[in-house]
Amino acid sequence: MKKFTIVLLLVFAGIASAAAQKFALVDMEYILKNVPAYEMANEQLNQLSQRWQREVEAVAQEAQTLYQNFLADKVFLTDDQVKQREQEIVNKEKEATDLRYKYFGPEGELYQKRVALLKPIQDEVYEAVKQVATQRGYQCIFDRASSSNIIFASPTIDVSNEVLQRLGYSTAN
Repeated sequence: MKKFTIVLLLVFAGIASAAAQKFALVDMEYILKNVPAYEMANEQLNQLSQRWQREVEAVAQEAQTLYQNFLADKVFLTDDQVKQREQEIVNKEKEATDLRYKYFGPEGELYQKRVALLKPIQDEVYEAVKQVATQRGYQCIFDRASSSNIIFASPTIDVSNEVLQRLGYSTAN
């Protein structure tokens, strides 16, 4: 009987401590849209991406032009000239592929630039969220923007505007 009572007390203590936990939500998309530095960094990344994409497309177009010229001239070329032109086309296509990888690859320049521009802003937002959580006693804050599992949440637990205020930005609400 004593064991049953102890187990029952432990179960009630666990339920009571679980009920005491406080949760909140933030909308990271909303927060980041209201941080001008983030918007400027995104615009800078878009412009850089477009410039690099045009550069890659120009090299790919050169390869395509070489190929079209090769097809037109092929009947007039010797075997050595055919091999030489084919090698030029392969080299130009490889140059386009290498350039694409250099700029847009997993560790490419666009990724590195994105990290350099956005990570400090994201870290600042994270610190503000952490401060709000600590100050208000939240054990967990969920991101409503990245969670498709949240079907409904009361607006009273959304602390996005509070995070923006802590970052020094006024909110419309």
